[in-house]
Amino acid sequence: MSGALAGLRVLDLSRVLAGPWCTQILGDMGAEVLKIERPGLGDDTRQFGPPWLRVAGTEGAAESSYFLSANRSKRSVTVNLATVAGQEIVRRLAAMSDVLVENFKTGDLARKGLGYEELRVLNPRLIYCSITGFGASGPLAGDPGYDYLIQAQGGLMSLTGLPDGVPGAGPTRVGVAVSDLTTGMNAAIAILAALHHRDRTGEGQCIDLAMLDVQVSWLANQAQAFFATGMAPARTGDQHASIVPYQPFNTRDVQLIVTIGNDAQFRRFCAVLGQDDLGSDPSYATNSARVTHRARLLPLLEQAVAQWTTAALRARLRAEGIPCGPIHKLDQVFSDPQVLEREMVLEMQHASLGRIKTVANPTKFSATPLQYSKAPPTLSEDTAPVLRELLGLTDEEIASLADRGVI
Repeated sequence: MSGALAGLRVLDLSRVLAGPWCTQILGDMGAEVLKIERPGLGDDTRQFGPPWLRVAGTEGAAESSYFLSANRSKRSVTVNLATVAGQEIVRRLAAMSDVLVENFKTGDLARKGLGYEELRVLNPRLIYCSITGFGASGPLAGDPGYDYLIQAQGGLMSLTGLPDGVPGAGPTRVGVAVSDLTTGMNAAIAILAALHHRDRTGEGQCIDLAMLDVQVSWLANQAQAFFATGMAPARTGDQHASIVPYQPFNTRDVQLIVTIGNDAQFRRFCAVLGQDDLGSDPSYATNSARVTHRARLLPLLEQAVAQWTTAALRARLRAEGIPCGPIHKLDQVFSDPQVLEREMVLEMQHASLGRIKTVANPTKFSATPLQYSKAPPTLSEDTAPVLRELLGLTDEEIASLADRGVI
């Protein structure tokens, strides 16, 4: 059995997170991914640290945990794109690839003869996915984009954090680089759509994907709320602007998240708490009524929940089909029986570190299981093998390229 994307070759000229996240997804699904890196330095994230991962009890080679998170299922090939010979190597690889992913600033690769218009002449079937902060058009087209900036400018931070008027209020960055990650996911979706179009027509195409566009698109219901009212939604902290109750509650020991999705769940929730009168009260009978009367309802629910331990209340609520759960730290996440049963902790053999753990791809295929072909590579681990296998270079030619600083 082979992965769903077996037989596809992806030339990955991206670095940091959005592009590498996309190509890791494609690699896990069976595509061959050739990661092109700078000689001696590699992907920027190889220098992002601490934390570093090294063989326990040694002071030997260390790898950035950041890099390890986004570069599984790839082969590392170092090529100096500032050299004519390096550019020619990439052109030759692009001519035999199905997909190229890059996140250079707009126009940078075109100036090296590696833009879409140049490469489509060599390979009309090529899917060329260009990921930038702000896209190929508009007044900010040439600006670099990083996740924190995009979270801010794309509106996400204005919706995240405690509401005004309480201690600690203010816009807050989300704890993972969601603008990067969602852009990587959208890039993978776009590439698969373009491949389907190519299967029908034989034509490749260029994909222009901007992180800002992606972040704006992920505003979803909050954007629609703005369109409906003309008012920018305010931060609501750990409560939901449109659903009540949908928040953490303080029990006798630790907090429990309760997410009531419909009116029947609310009535069952009240019954478990011994507050049937709240469940039948017309002021709280519908979600819209509960949102309207939030300030009056929540103190009553909080008082009732505070009589329980988290374990006891969670057990009762789950038995009644009421969504609830704990707030886990990562040590608890990766010891959670559900997470372990779903095989979300993946162990792989790394070339210099030995056995390492990474977070698995969440997709479960019935016919084409994921192919974790390779642990995140050490820098230039695959340069010589790829140049021999794909371009037919001899050991002498490879040595000459290395001597000249091309690879």
